[in-house]
Amino acid sequence: MSEVVDADELLRRIHRGRERAAEEERAWRERAQNLTATDPEGAREAATRALAYEAVLGVLEEIARPGG
Repeated sequence: MSEVVDADELLRRIHRGRERAAEEERAWRERAQNLTATDPEGAREAATRALAYEAVLGVLEEIARPGG
């Protein structure tokens, strides 16, 4: 982890991370919704994971666009 990156590359990586977090959040929310009727425990787990990705997304969004 001694790679040196410039500000543009760092911002690109943050944007990729945001996109990935948004995809994962959507996927886990969808899974939670699909599991609600058949597997309540699995639905809770999926909802928790969706919330975790939502938090990551919020942090990355604040880094990329402060105050936005």
